[in-house]
Amino acid sequence: MTQDDQNTENQKKTVDADTGTEIDTDLPTAETDNLEEDLDAAGFPGMDEGMFAQVQEMMGKLERADELEKENAELKNRLGRLAADFESYRRRTQEDVDAAQGQGVAKAAEALMPVYDDLDRALSMGTGDPAKLIPGMQAVQNKVLLVFSGLGLEATGREGEVFDPRWHEAIQVVPADEDDVIVQVYQLGFRMGDRSVRPARVVVGKKQ
Repeated sequence: MTQDDQNTENQKKTVDADTGTEIDTDLPTAETDNLEEDLDAAGFPGMDEGMFAQVQEMMGKLERADELEKENAELKNRLGRLAADFESYRRRTQEDVDAAQGQGVAKAAEALMPVYDDLDRALSMGTGDPAKLIPGMQAVQNKVLLVFSGLGLEATGREGEVFDPRWHEAIQVVPADEDDVIVQVYQLGFRMGDRSVRPARVVVGKKQ
């Protein structure tokens, strides 16, 4: 070994003051000492640690963007399915409503057909004998009220009833022996349970 080699070898080693052992000072002191060599070997020549960190951050953001794009596509698919399901539900509901309305109209018409038949007979009889027309019309009127009752309608606003603004409309007030009693009916009213279908138009008496 030459004197220069010996000097170089001595420069690479030093002695630990506590243990007396030699330490090779040419070894890397940290993992980052070889980072530039690792970057060169990975195909990033000349890239320092800061630039490498930025590249890693950018790659992380790109991966997150891909995940968000997939989530967005999945949400769009789910929204499309929900919209299709809702449209099907709306269509079925409308069909059910239309069917129920059709059944209701058919039921009412079927109930009124016998009334039409009675009217036809009453008019035929009245043509030959007008005196028979009034009893025939009264019979038809009673049958109409029976049909309404079968449909859930209740007549209200007859003479002698106590005036009730929920079911009756007072078109005139006249002197009478009793207060708030219907003394004359211009138009019969009808209600269905707690709902007024048509208020009766009546004349109400008031004590003087």
